[in-house]
Amino acid sequence: MEENHDMNGISYRKATAADWNQIANLLQDANLPLEGAQAHLEHFVVAIKDEALIGCAGLEIYGEYALLRSVAVEAGVRGQGLGIKLIEEILKRAKEDHLRTIILLTETAQNFFPKFGFRQIKREDAPTPVKESIEFREACPASAVAMQLDL
Repeated sequence: MEENHDMNGISYRKATAADWNQIANLLQDANLPLEGAQAHLEHFVVAIKDEALIGCAGLEIYGEYALLRSVAVEAGVRGQGLGIKLIEEILKRAKEDHLRTIILLTETAQNFFPKFGFRQIKREDAPTPVKESIEFREACPASAVAMQLDL
C-alpha cells in the first residue's frame, strides 16, 4: 500500500517490523491482545502524524478469509475519526487482495462496526480457518461478539 495522507496531516502506510514496539504499546494501552499480532504485521496498516505512530489496524489472512484485529488509536487522538479511517484503509486493502469475508471479535465496539457493513454472527459460524487463529482460540474471551463482513 502506498502511503497516503489525509487533510489532518496523518499518513497511512503498511506496517514494518520497526513499528512493532509502538504497535504493541498501542494494543496494550487499548487492552487488546498481543498474541499473534506480530506474526501478521505485514497485514497491518498504521497511522502516522509528525513521525509518531498514532493508530493501527491489522488483518490475519486465511485464504479468502481474514480476521480484522488490533484496531487501536492513541488515547490523545480518540474521537476524531481515526479509527474509521484505519478501518476504511484496511478494508480497501482487503478488497484489493480479493478477500471474500472479514471476521472480527469485539467486546466493546459491536455498535461501531455495522456502519462498515459488519453484522453479528454466532462465533461458531465463523469460517473454520479463522476459528483456528490464536485470537479466536485463546486471546479473545468467550464473551466477545463475532461479526462478519462479506466483501
